[in-house]
Amino acid sequence: MGLFSRLFHEFIDVIEWTDNTSDTMVYRFERYGNEIKYGAKLVVRESQIAVFVNEGEVADVLGPGTYELETKNLPLLTTLQNWHHGFQSPFKAEVYFCNARRFTDLKWGTKQPLMLRDAEFGGLRIRAFGTYGVRIVDSLKFIREIVGTEGVFTTDEISNQLRNLITSRFATIIGGSGIPVLDMAANYDQLGDYLTRRIAPEFGEYGLELTRILVENISLPPSVSEALDKRTSMGMTGNLDRYLQYQTGVAMEGAANNPAGGASDGIGMGVGLAMANRMSEGMQHSNSAPPPIPSAGVFHVAKSGRAAGPYALEDLKRHVANGELDATTLVWQQGMKDWVEAGDVSALDALFEGGNTPPPLPTS
Repeated sequence: MGLFSRLFHEFIDVIEWTDNTSDTMVYRFERYGNEIKYGAKLVVRESQIAVFVNEGEVADVLGPGTYELETKNLPLLTTLQNWHHGFQSPFKAEVYFCNARRFTDLKWGTKQPLMLRDAEFGGLRIRAFGTYGVRIVDSLKFIREIVGTEGVFTTDEISNQLRNLITSRFATIIGGSGIPVLDMAANYDQLGDYLTRRIAPEFGEYGLELTRILVENISLPPSVSEALDKRTSMGMTGNLDRYLQYQTGVAMEGAANNPAGGASDGIGMGVGLAMANRMSEGMQHSNSAPPPIPSAGVFHVAKSGRAAGPYALEDLKRHVANGELDATTLVWQQGMKDWVEAGDVSALDALFEGGNTPPPLPTS
């Protein structure tokens, strides 16, 4: 550093930091030789915390406000004795500005698929990603545990560690939750809140507050997604006969709009063949059923010049046995043009065979 720059820095008596970035978490105020004059002004803005370090030891932690660096105004700096006006000071001091605002839209995600057991699909591999937010709540712990003596510390320097921590805990939590894969989309909010509560204490060990974890997506491998899409499509098809009829109508409409043929002809032919197969299966199914059992015939009988009945064959047998019906009795059945004698009806031949007439009674 040149003589002019050295003199310029030594005459500056205002210590402040305005952040023009979106990812700086800690900034160390640069001063030549770390020499800060007695009575200098320290400006700490809203969403900032200043850590004053003297000769390697933390002397004070200051919130928003304007401070005059004098021992009487800063009781914790009573160890800073013999501060004199001038360019030289026997004490070396540093000021670290911690950005206390919330850092949002930090990314997390699984590098490799996670294996889990699903109640419906069995073993599955899933991927997940989302965002999270943090902010510094314990500046001393954050500087001691994470920052050290770095002059500028950004979110990129700690995001990998935080992302690995979230991913590891996510795998444990999602594996033991028992939530079916198809129901996870309906539980993103609850899952994010649960992850936040479980992981927040571990962020606290770094002096950070985990404000919120958002689960944006949980996805399956491409091959599994394709199989699931096919299964969903089959369920949406519904009644196959109606689907084929609908497809036939679409193909016929397309063929009518394109008389030259082409692709529509092939589509119509394919759907027609599918319909023919379905109709053939229906006909085979109908032909395989046995025909209905024919019902027994019934006859009307002429008695004393009037029609009686109808009578079934069993009733006619009793009439023959009782002598009420013989071969000359007129009978009629549906389908006949006129009355005929019972002996001329082939369906009644069995009634008048010899086997049906009882033998004569034996004499004493």
